[in-house]
Amino acid sequence: MNEEQKQQGTGTGGDFEEQLRELLAEDAYTVRPAQVPYPAIRRRGAIERRRRAAAAGAALVTLAALPAGAYALADGDAGGPAVASAPKASAPPRTSTTSPTPSAASAGPARPATEDQLLDGITFEEATDGLKKCLAYDRARTGGPSGFRADLGAAEEYRIILAMNSTGDSNAPGDGMYVVAVKEQPKQTRLICNVKNGEASGLNTSVGSDDVPGAGPVMADSNGGKLYQQSVIDRGNWKLPFRWGAIGTVEPSVARVTVSYGGATSRAALDHGWFVASGVLNQQVTAAPRIKGYDADGKLVYDSDEDRSYEKQLP
Repeated sequence: MNEEQKQQGTGTGGDFEEQLRELLAEDAYTVRPAQVPYPAIRRRGAIERRRRAAAAGAALVTLAALPAGAYALADGDAGGPAVASAPKASAPPRTSTTSPTPSAASAGPARPATEDQLLDGITFEEATDGLKKCLAYDRARTGGPSGFRADLGAAEEYRIILAMNSTGDSNAPGDGMYVVAVKEQPKQTRLICNVKNGEASGLNTSVGSDDVPGAGPVMADSNGGKLYQQSVIDRGNWKLPFRWGAIGTVEPSVARVTVSYGGATSRAALDHGWFVASGVLNQQVTAAPRIKGYDADGKLVYDSDEDRSYEKQLP
């Protein structure tokens, strides 16, 4: 390699730097950068400003639609938005599309078999209220010397078979309402309750069957006399007109029961093994109601006049 070639090598001498400057000078126009596109930059800047203005306007509309007090915060740590709850006072009313859950109806007794067993304008609700008051009245009473008292149970265990006006007399002044209810379990129970001025004022109960050996297919309630008679003190001087009732049990073979009292005859309602009759007395009487029972063929199967256990005359 001659001396000239050595001087044109890659050494560190001044010749290499001089050649590099010459090469750069020769190619300056060839490698110069392209002209800056100022018009395109201005168009892009205008588009970006319009886009930002539109986004800001949409954000303002969204904020205006939010309830007062609701606002958004940027959650830098989580990388997502966090929404703060608005105060309840500022929240708009919500319209529910679902029906409210009905409250459970309070438990009550069963209805009578026919509406004719609810007399004198007394509603089933009023009779039910009277029954509940009578049961509460019984629970509030003290027991006998031993402290024992049979629990009559709850209203929902009973069936109301009769409700009617009661007439006050010399022994129990003041008119009111009689409610008669029965149940079969755990023992057959019948109660006759008198309600006056919204309060239970008298209660007669019978627990266990009243069946008498040799009794017929119809049997009058042994304590049902209070429903069709006034006090013996007022004998011959009863208050008239007088609403009366008669109740008792019947066997399944009995298809019809009639009760005659004071010259008038009423057909009884048959209600789950009980008969219930009623009427209005317009005259003084001394004979008890006469009860007759018939089978499905219309044959007479019971007559209280033939029943030795039945009291045919009033006290």
